[in-house]
Amino acid sequence: MMTALLADKEAPAVPVGSTLSIYDPIFLGIDEFGAHVNLELMGRNILVGGEPGGGKSGFLNAITAHAALSTDCRLVLFDGKLVELGQWEDCADEFVGFDPERAIRVMARLSALMNNRYTWMHAKGIRKLDWTHGLDPVLTVIDEFALYTATYGDKKTQEQFTALFRDLVARGRACGMPVVAATQRPSSDIVPTSLRDLFAYRCAFRCTTVGSSDVVLGHGWVSRGYSAADILPTNQGEALLLSEGGTPRSIKGSFLTDAQIKSIADYAAWIRRPNRLENQR
Repeated sequence: MMTALLADKEAPAVPVGSTLSIYDPIFLGIDEFGAHVNLELMGRNILVGGEPGGGKSGFLNAITAHAALSTDCRLVLFDGKLVELGQWEDCADEFVGFDPERAIRVMARLSALMNNRYTWMHAKGIRKLDWTHGLDPVLTVIDEFALYTATYGDKKTQEQFTALFRDLVARGRACGMPVVAATQRPSSDIVPTSLRDLFAYRCAFRCTTVGSSDVVLGHGWVSRGYSAADILPTNQGEALLLSEGGTPRSIKGSFLTDAQIKSIADYAAWIRRPNRLENQR
Protein backbone atom coordinates (compact mmCIF):
# COMPACT_ATOMS: atom_id res chain seq x y z
CA MET A 1 0.00 0.00 0.00
CA MET A 2 2.81 2.41 0.92
CA THR A 3 4.54 1.73 -2.40
CA ALA A 4 1.36 2.48 -4.29
CA LEU A 5 0.88 5.72 -2.41
CA LEU A 6 4.43 6.82 -3.12
CA ALA A 7 4.05 5.95 -6.78
CA ASP A 8 0.90 8.04 -7.01
CA LYS A 9 2.54 10.93 -5.19
CA GLU A 10 5.55 10.94 -7.48
CA ALA A 11 3.53 10.66 -10.71
CA PRO A 12 3.84 13.75 -12.94
CA ALA A 13 1.02 16.23 -12.58
CA VAL A 14 -1.39 16.37 -15.50
CA PRO A 15 -4.66 18.25 -16.04
CA VAL A 16 -7.69 16.33 -14.84
CA GLY A 17 -10.79 16.27 -17.00
CA SER A 18 -12.71 14.41 -19.66
CA THR A 19 -10.98 12.85 -22.61
CA LEU A 20 -12.55 10.97 -25.47
CA SER A 21 -11.58 8.44 -28.10
CA ILE A 22 -11.93 8.93 -31.82
CA TYR A 23 -13.52 5.46 -31.79
CA ASP A 24 -16.37 6.83 -29.65
CA PRO A 25 -19.55 7.97 -31.44
CA ILE A 26 -19.43 11.73 -32.13
CA PHE A 27 -22.40 13.80 -31.01
CA LEU A 28 -23.62 15.98 -33.90
CA GLY A 29 -26.95 17.32 -32.67
CA ILE A 30 -30.55 16.16 -32.51
CA ASP A 31 -33.10 14.86 -35.00
CA GLU A 32 -36.65 16.11 -35.56
CA PHE A 33 -37.85 14.05 -32.59
CA GLY A 34 -35.22 15.42 -30.22
CA ALA A 35 -33.14 12.24 -30.18
CA HIS A 36 -29.37 12.51 -30.15
CA VAL A 37 -27.63 12.05 -33.48
CA ASN A 38 -24.25 10.36 -33.19
CA LEU A 39 -21.80 9.37 -35.87
CA GLU A 40 -19.09 6.72 -35.85
CA LEU A 41 -16.23 8.27 -37.77
CA MET A 42 -13.62 5.55 -38.03
CA GLY A 43 -13.65 3.70 -41.33
CA ARG A 44 -15.73 6.36 -43.05
CA ASN A 45 -15.42 9.77 -44.72
CA ILE A 46 -17.84 12.70 -44.46
CA LEU A 47 -18.81 15.18 -47.19
CA VAL A 48 -20.45 18.41 -46.01
CA GLY A 49 -22.01 20.91 -48.42
CA GLY A 50 -24.36 23.86 -48.46
CA GLU A 51 -24.63 27.60 -48.93
CA PRO A 52 -22.60 30.05 -46.80
CA GLY A 53 -24.04 30.59 -43.35
CA GLY A 54 -26.00 27.35 -43.32
CA GLY A 55 -24.13 25.70 -40.45
CA LYS A 56 -21.23 23.82 -42.04
CA SER A 57 -18.58 25.43 -39.83
CA GLY A 58 -20.50 24.55 -36.68
CA PHE A 59 -20.73 20.95 -37.90
CA LEU A 60 -16.98 20.82 -38.57
CA ASN A 61 -16.17 22.36 -35.20
CA ALA A 62 -18.28 19.76 -33.39
CA ILE A 63 -16.34 16.95 -35.07
CA THR A 64 -12.99 18.69 -34.58
CA ALA A 65 -13.73 19.30 -30.89
CA HIS A 66 -14.36 15.59 -30.34
CA ALA A 67 -11.21 14.67 -32.26
CA ALA A 68 -9.11 17.25 -30.39
CA LEU A 69 -10.24 15.79 -27.05
CA SER A 70 -9.37 12.30 -28.31
CA THR A 71 -5.75 11.80 -27.35
CA ASP A 72 -5.63 8.71 -29.57
CA CYS A 73 -6.19 10.85 -32.70
CA ARG A 74 -3.84 13.07 -34.71
CA LEU A 75 -5.28 16.11 -36.48
CA VAL A 76 -4.46 17.66 -39.85
CA LEU A 77 -6.48 20.79 -40.63
CA PHE A 78 -6.93 22.73 -43.86
CA ASP A 79 -8.67 26.09 -43.58
CA GLY A 80 -8.33 28.47 -46.50
CA LYS A 81 -9.86 31.33 -44.48
CA LEU A 82 -7.82 30.58 -41.32
CA VAL A 83 -10.69 31.58 -39.02
CA GLU A 84 -13.12 28.64 -39.24
CA LEU A 85 -10.76 26.04 -37.77
CA GLY A 86 -8.05 28.41 -36.63
CA GLN A 87 -8.71 28.03 -32.91
CA TRP A 88 -7.75 24.35 -33.18
CA GLU A 89 -4.31 25.09 -34.65
CA ASP A 90 -2.42 24.26 -31.43
CA CYS A 91 -4.15 20.87 -31.33
CA ALA A 92 -3.13 19.93 -34.87
CA ASP A 93 0.02 18.29 -36.18
CA GLU A 94 -0.44 20.40 -39.32
CA PHE A 95 -2.54 23.49 -39.96
CA VAL A 96 -2.69 24.71 -43.57
CA GLY A 97 -4.05 28.10 -44.59
CA PHE A 98 -4.08 29.74 -48.02
CA ASP A 99 -0.69 28.44 -49.18
CA PRO A 100 -1.33 26.03 -52.09
CA GLU A 101 2.26 24.77 -52.16
CA ARG A 102 2.16 23.87 -48.49
CA ALA A 103 -1.23 22.25 -48.98
CA ILE A 104 0.29 19.96 -51.60
CA ARG A 105 3.31 19.16 -49.39
CA VAL A 106 1.07 18.19 -46.47
CA MET A 107 -1.18 16.11 -48.72
CA ALA A 108 1.90 14.38 -50.13
CA ARG A 109 3.06 13.55 -46.60
CA LEU A 110 -0.35 12.11 -45.82
CA SER A 111 -0.12 10.02 -48.99
CA ALA A 112 3.32 8.74 -47.98
CA LEU A 113 2.05 7.88 -44.49
CA MET A 114 -0.91 6.09 -46.02
CA ASN A 115 1.39 4.01 -48.24
CA ASN A 116 3.63 3.18 -45.27
CA ARG A 117 0.63 2.03 -43.26
CA TYR A 118 -0.63 -0.20 -46.04
CA THR A 119 2.85 -1.71 -46.43
CA TRP A 120 2.89 -2.46 -42.70
CA MET A 121 -0.66 -3.84 -42.81
CA HIS A 122 0.24 -6.09 -45.74
CA ALA A 123 3.22 -7.46 -43.81
CA LYS A 124 1.04 -8.10 -40.74
CA GLY A 125 -1.89 -9.55 -42.69
CA ILE A 126 -4.25 -6.77 -41.54
CA ARG A 127 -7.07 -5.57 -43.81
CA LYS A 128 -8.40 -2.75 -41.64
CA LEU A 129 -6.86 -0.89 -38.72
CA ASP A 130 -8.61 -0.65 -35.38
CA TRP A 131 -7.69 0.42 -31.85
CA THR A 132 -5.93 -2.88 -31.10
CA HIS A 133 -3.19 -2.28 -33.68
CA GLY A 134 -1.41 0.54 -31.84
CA LEU A 135 -1.41 3.16 -34.61
CA ASP A 136 -3.10 6.49 -33.93
CA PRO A 137 -5.81 7.46 -36.41
CA VAL A 138 -5.09 10.61 -38.41
CA LEU A 139 -8.15 12.77 -39.08
CA THR A 140 -7.97 15.27 -41.94
CA VAL A 141 -10.52 18.10 -41.84
CA ILE A 142 -10.77 20.44 -44.85
CA ASP A 143 -12.96 23.51 -44.69
CA GLU A 144 -13.78 24.61 -48.24
CA PHE A 145 -11.74 22.19 -50.30
CA ALA A 146 -12.79 24.03 -53.48
CA LEU A 147 -10.29 26.73 -52.53
CA TYR A 148 -7.49 24.21 -53.03
CA THR A 149 -8.97 22.36 -56.00
CA ALA A 150 -10.32 25.30 -58.03
CA THR A 151 -9.25 28.69 -56.61
CA TYR A 152 -5.77 28.93 -55.06
CA GLY A 153 -2.68 28.42 -57.18
CA ASP A 154 -2.53 27.62 -60.87
CA LYS A 155 -4.06 24.74 -62.79
CA LYS A 156 -1.08 22.48 -62.10
CA THR A 157 -1.19 22.91 -58.31
CA GLN A 158 -4.96 22.51 -58.29
CA GLU A 159 -4.71 19.27 -60.22
CA GLN A 160 -1.96 18.01 -57.89
CA PHE A 161 -4.01 18.73 -54.81
CA THR A 162 -7.14 17.22 -56.34
CA ALA A 163 -5.32 13.98 -57.18
CA LEU A 164 -3.81 13.66 -53.69
CA PHE A 165 -7.11 14.59 -52.03
CA ARG A 166 -9.07 12.02 -54.03
CA ASP A 167 -6.49 9.33 -53.24
CA LEU A 168 -6.69 10.08 -49.51
CA VAL A 169 -10.49 9.91 -49.55
CA ALA A 170 -10.41 6.69 -51.58
CA ARG A 171 -7.80 4.78 -49.59
CA GLY A 172 -7.37 6.47 -46.23
CA ARG A 173 -10.31 5.17 -44.25
CA ALA A 174 -9.17 1.54 -44.00
CA CYS A 175 -5.75 2.53 -42.65
CA GLY A 176 -7.12 4.85 -39.98
CA MET A 177 -7.00 8.10 -41.95
CA PRO A 178 -10.59 9.36 -42.41
CA VAL A 179 -11.45 12.66 -44.11
CA VAL A 180 -14.04 15.32 -43.31
CA ALA A 181 -14.40 17.71 -46.27
CA ALA A 182 -16.72 20.70 -46.64
CA THR A 183 -17.62 23.04 -49.48
CA GLN A 184 -20.01 25.93 -50.03
CA ARG A 185 -19.84 25.26 -53.76
CA PRO A 186 -21.71 21.95 -54.18
CA SER A 187 -21.68 21.79 -57.96
CA SER A 188 -20.84 18.90 -60.24
CA ASP A 189 -17.49 20.39 -61.24
CA ILE A 190 -16.39 20.77 -57.60
CA VAL A 191 -17.95 17.53 -56.34
CA PRO A 192 -18.07 15.09 -59.25
CA THR A 193 -20.03 11.89 -58.72
CA SER A 194 -16.88 9.79 -58.65
CA LEU A 195 -15.61 11.82 -55.67
CA ARG A 196 -18.92 12.12 -53.84
CA ASP A 197 -19.48 8.36 -53.91
CA LEU A 198 -16.29 7.85 -51.92
CA PHE A 199 -17.97 9.48 -48.91
CA ALA A 200 -20.09 7.07 -46.88
CA TYR A 201 -21.54 9.98 -44.91
CA ARG A 202 -22.97 13.06 -46.64
CA CYS A 203 -24.48 16.07 -44.93
CA ALA A 204 -26.36 18.74 -46.89
CA PHE A 205 -27.09 22.05 -45.20
CA ARG A 206 -29.35 24.54 -46.97
CA CYS A 207 -28.64 24.60 -50.71
CA THR A 208 -29.76 27.28 -53.15
CA THR A 209 -30.89 24.74 -55.76
CA VAL A 210 -32.28 21.22 -55.80
CA GLY A 211 -29.40 20.27 -58.08
CA SER A 212 -26.88 21.28 -55.42
CA SER A 213 -28.73 19.17 -52.86
CA ASP A 214 -28.47 16.13 -55.13
CA VAL A 215 -24.78 16.85 -55.73
CA VAL A 216 -24.15 16.42 -51.99
CA LEU A 217 -26.58 13.65 -51.09
CA GLY A 218 -26.68 11.76 -54.38
CA HIS A 219 -28.73 11.85 -57.53
CA GLY A 220 -32.42 11.11 -57.05
CA TRP A 221 -32.95 12.08 -53.43
CA VAL A 222 -34.73 15.31 -54.38
CA SER A 223 -37.29 13.40 -56.46
CA ARG A 224 -37.89 11.17 -53.43
CA GLY A 225 -38.71 14.16 -51.23
CA TYR A 226 -35.32 14.90 -49.64
CA SER A 227 -34.11 18.33 -50.69
CA ALA A 228 -31.81 20.64 -48.75
CA ALA A 229 -33.22 23.48 -50.88
CA ASP A 230 -36.38 23.23 -48.76
CA ILE A 231 -34.52 24.18 -45.59
CA LEU A 232 -35.50 27.69 -44.51
CA PRO A 233 -32.72 30.31 -44.71
CA THR A 234 -33.55 31.33 -41.15
CA ASN A 235 -33.04 27.82 -39.78
CA GLN A 236 -29.28 27.74 -39.52
CA GLY A 237 -27.87 24.40 -38.48
CA GLU A 238 -30.59 22.28 -40.07
CA ALA A 239 -29.31 19.67 -42.48
CA LEU A 240 -30.04 16.37 -44.14
CA LEU A 241 -27.61 13.67 -43.01
CA LEU A 242 -27.21 10.56 -45.15
CA SER A 243 -25.45 7.58 -43.64
CA GLU A 244 -24.16 4.58 -45.52
CA GLY A 245 -27.04 2.48 -46.82
CA GLY A 246 -29.72 4.67 -45.23
CA THR A 247 -32.01 7.54 -46.13
CA PRO A 248 -31.42 11.24 -45.41
CA ARG A 249 -32.29 12.22 -41.87
CA SER A 250 -33.24 15.74 -40.81
CA ILE A 251 -30.97 16.98 -38.03
CA LYS A 252 -30.26 20.15 -36.12
CA GLY A 253 -26.54 20.45 -35.67
CA SER A 254 -24.97 21.24 -32.32
CA PHE A 255 -23.33 24.64 -32.00
CA LEU A 256 -20.26 25.80 -30.10
CA THR A 257 -19.74 29.50 -29.46
CA ASP A 258 -16.33 31.04 -30.10
CA ALA A 259 -15.73 31.19 -26.35
CA GLN A 260 -16.61 27.51 -25.95
CA ILE A 261 -14.33 26.55 -28.84
CA LYS A 262 -11.48 28.53 -27.32
CA SER A 263 -11.97 26.89 -23.94
CA ILE A 264 -12.13 23.37 -25.39
CA ALA A 265 -9.21 23.99 -27.74
CA ASP A 266 -7.01 25.33 -24.93
CA TYR A 267 -7.74 22.29 -22.81
CA ALA A 268 -7.29 19.89 -25.72
CA ALA A 269 -3.93 21.46 -26.60
CA TRP A 270 -2.86 21.01 -22.97
CA ILE A 271 -3.76 17.33 -22.69
CA ARG A 272 -2.04 16.65 -26.00
CA ARG A 273 1.23 17.89 -24.47
CA PRO A 274 1.36 16.15 -21.09
CA ASN A 275 5.04 17.03 -20.63
CA ARG A 276 4.35 20.76 -20.36
CA LEU A 277 4.05 20.74 -16.57
CA GLU A 278 7.08 18.48 -16.32
CA ASN A 279 9.12 20.89 -18.42
CA GLN A 280 8.17 23.84 -16.23
CA ARG A 281 9.60 22.29 -13.05
